[in-house]
Amino acid sequence: MPRKRPDADESTTPMKGHSVTCRFCGQKNAVKPDYVNGEANCGRCKLPLSNEPHKKFANLHKNDYVHPLDKKALAAVKAIPGVDSALKKLLEWTGESAIRVMFMASAVKVTPNQCPDLYAKLEIACNTLGVEKPDLYLQQNPIVNAFTGGVEKPIIVLHSALIERLNDEETLAVLAHEVGHIHAEHVLYLTAARLIEALINVSIARLIPGSEIIKLIVSMGLASALLNWSRQAELSCDRAALLVVQDPHVIGRTMMKLAGGTFASKIDYDLFLEQGREFKKNYDESRLDRFWADVMNSGLSHPFPIWRVAEVLEYVETGEYEALMEKE
Repeated sequence: MPRKRPDADESTTPMKGHSVTCRFCGQKNAVKPDYVNGEANCGRCKLPLSNEPHKKFANLHKNDYVHPLDKKALAAVKAIPGVDSALKKLLEWTGESAIRVMFMASAVKVTPNQCPDLYAKLEIACNTLGVEKPDLYLQQNPIVNAFTGGVEKPIIVLHSALIERLNDEETLAVLAHEVGHIHAEHVLYLTAARLIEALINVSIARLIPGSEIIKLIVSMGLASALLNWSRQAELSCDRAALLVVQDPHVIGRTMMKLAGGTFASKIDYDLFLEQGREFKKNYDESRLDRFWADVMNSGLSHPFPIWRVAEVLEYVETGEYEALMEKE
């Protein structure tokens, strides 16, 4: 990954004509005769206008980008006897219907007319990866997060605290990450992981239908294996997000905001990338660092932001990302 992200195009040569077609969503936008790349945003999706190409994947397979740790952890989950029947039983009681009722009642459903720029970004992510559009909700929530769940019909939920911190490109990255869960076929297991995570230590869990199956899942050792996999699955979806935004620095800046919060505007981005490289080096070379990183991360739903940016750096700098972009 280069040390600095260049502007969309530093050329000062005016583009011919008086309109620019958005490379992301295809909207034609009127521009001034002396318009140059990166000076304006699309009126529909609000992303920066540019005459640079944007690749859409016609035949992208999840194995083209899924992280090795994701594959390994999922294999460990599937190796547990009775895993599929246990998860199906859990989701019979606390599955898609409960999720849909909760968000239809408590969040704003995004449509072509309601928050249309968010809807346009969802379309971009889905069209780029080749995924059918799920329902999208925006929920007032102080926790900086997003969620993909469901069984037969996935939904995506964006928390307001997350979207309020991000610019339009970073918001596309978050949506693309969530769409990546759908493309990578994570949703069934991910929904089960989030339900277990929410209920396993909550006293009300013993009162709800299906509480016995939750106890069974814990006794099987499935809960810890599933929650470990769900963290590794996030690394795959960071790669999916990169395949949509097609600029590794958008992912990097998003992680910087997750790590630094509202203070991120005062953080040196180049030094943040160096921190990611240093973390990865220590993790790979020091058993003690690896031990503590794994232990501390085990209680979280996502890997640490620094860890995630380190993995994206490696994906780009090893040439894997470029090879996939040139594949089709």
